[in-house]
Amino acid sequence: MTKSTIAFLLVVALNVAFLQGRPFGHAGGDAGQAAASQPSPAAPMRIVSLVPAVTESLFAIGAGPQVVAVSSFDHFPAAVEALPRVGALLDPDTERILSLRPDLVVVYGSQTDLQAQFARAGIRTYVYRHGGLADTLDTISGLGQVTGQPAGAARVVTALRASLATIRRRVAGRARPRTLLVFSRQPGSLRGVYASGSVGFLHDLLEVAGATNVFPEFRQESVQPSQETLLARRPDVVVELQPGAAVADTNEARRVWATLASIPAVRANRIHVLTGAHLVTAGPRLGDAAEAIARAVHPGAF
Repeated sequence: MTKSTIAFLLVVALNVAFLQGRPFGHAGGDAGQAAASQPSPAAPMRIVSLVPAVTESLFAIGAGPQVVAVSSFDHFPAAVEALPRVGALLDPDTERILSLRPDLVVVYGSQTDLQAQFARAGIRTYVYRHGGLADTLDTISGLGQVTGQPAGAARVVTALRASLATIRRRVAGRARPRTLLVFSRQPGSLRGVYASGSVGFLHDLLEVAGATNVFPEFRQESVQPSQETLLARRPDVVVELQPGAAVADTNEARRVWATLASIPAVRANRIHVLTGAHLVTAGPRLGDAAEAIARAVHPGAF
C-alpha cells in the first residue's frame, strides 16, 4: 500500500475523504443545527476540534460558540470557515493549539502522543474513535455532556434516530439487493478499489437503506477486492461514494464498471454515484447519507 493510499484511508477514518478545501452542501443545509444555548458554568469555553465529524456535532448540538479552532479538513457548517486551522490527524500544529489556550481539545484515538502532551499541559482531551451508527449516537450524547449542551445533544440524537427509522420503514418488506459500497478507487479504472466491509457506519448505512453487503464475512471497515473478487461477488447494485466531487460523474463510473460486464449491476445499469461530504462523515447528517443510499438501492420506495 502506498503512502498516499494510507494517508487517504486515515482521512476516511476521520470521515472527510477527498475534501478539497471547499464546503459541500446537503439537502438540509444548515437549518437543522440546534440553536446555541448557554452551557453550564463548568463546561469548556475554548474547544479545539481536530475531528470534522465531531466539529459538525458540536455545532449541531449548540456548542459552536465554544469552538475556537478546527482541523484543516473542516468545512461544515459554514461558520467553521472563519475559525483558525490547526492541522489534522497527521500534522497537528501543537504550538498553535496551545497558543489558543483551549480548555478542551478533541483528538482522534490514535493520537496518543498528542493526548499525553495535552495532559502534561493540564488540558483536557475528548478522545474520538469512529465506529457504527450506535457509536455516532453515543458520541453526540457524550459531547452534550462534556460541553454542557445535553438538551441540544438529545434533540440531535432524537432527530437522527427518527430519520433512520423513517428510512427503515420505507424499505421494509422489499427484497434486499446484494450491494457493493465503494468509497475509493483510482479514477478511470477499477484499480485501488476500497469497499465497505461488514462493520462500521458505512455498513450500517447499507443495512438501514435495505441492502445486503456483498462482503458479510469481512469483519473490518474496508475491503480491497480484486477484479476477480468483484466478478465472483456479483453485486446487484454498485454504489460509489465520491464525497469530494461537486458533480456526480456517472458516465465515467459506468464506463469503468462496464469492463465487468457479467456482473448483474452492470447488466441492469445499476451503477450509482453519490456525492457530498455527509456520506462519509459520522455525524448528524448520516440520516441524509442513509436516504441517498436508500434512494439508489430502492428508488421505488421514494
